[in-house]
Amino acid sequence: MPAEPLLALSGVTKAFGGLTVVQDVGFDLPRGGRLGLIGPNGAGKTTVFNLISGVYPIDAGEIRLDGQPISRLPPRARVRAGIARSFQNIRLMPHLSAVENVMLGQHARAAGLGALLTPIAWMPRGRWRREAEELLAAAGLDIDPGEVVANLPYGIRKKIEVVRALAARPKLLMLDEPAAGLNPAETAELARFLREIAAAGTTLLVVEHDMGFVNEVCDRVVVLNFGRKIFEGSMAGARADTTVREAYLGAEAADAA
Repeated sequence: MPAEPLLALSGVTKAFGGLTVVQDVGFDLPRGGRLGLIGPNGAGKTTVFNLISGVYPIDAGEIRLDGQPISRLPPRARVRAGIARSFQNIRLMPHLSAVENVMLGQHARAAGLGALLTPIAWMPRGRWRREAEELLAAAGLDIDPGEVVANLPYGIRKKIEVVRALAARPKLLMLDEPAAGLNPAETAELARFLREIAAAGTTLLVVEHDMGFVNEVCDRVVVLNFGRKIFEGSMAGARADTTVREAYLGAEAADAA
């Protein structure tokens, strides 16, 4: 009997007004898997992320995490259930330091009001801070952990946001364009880091336009176009698929490719 997937979407649909932006989307993500969610601009990728994380409610279908339905849970409850994510646009606290931003991610693990204040507690060398500094180092971020985020380059801030999501120790880590704005060396280092955390047991769902990065990080892809799933399988299979090539290049260019 096959193992139950960590994340399962079936028939997920979402409309805004009269415009259906996600229609009947379904896929399974096994525990420890690394799935890329790709497609042309406007395909519905970030909307699917927002439906999984609870930013938007679904109109139809079902989303299950660890076998349990989460479609009606508020976002905070989904975080507690084991989902963490980053965003296309950086949402760090610019006035806080790098390590303090990572420590904010640890609050998802706080149990109760008293524990909620623990990660940011005024203990300069507490275990929460040490753990946050170790996560920054493991991600290849050779920076002063006490540096204010507003003073750091864009690419560094993108990586800090990934580390902050990881600080929640999620079962499912969802990354929305994590390589955007990174130079080639930074992109390669981030890919290495993500492969390591996946090998340690964290399941990854990644939206990304850099296909080289997707190929390095993900073991499978789902391709969306106009809100519908048009392909699911390996990256090599996606490159060879006529429907996928048409979605990216147009029918005439795909035929010529």
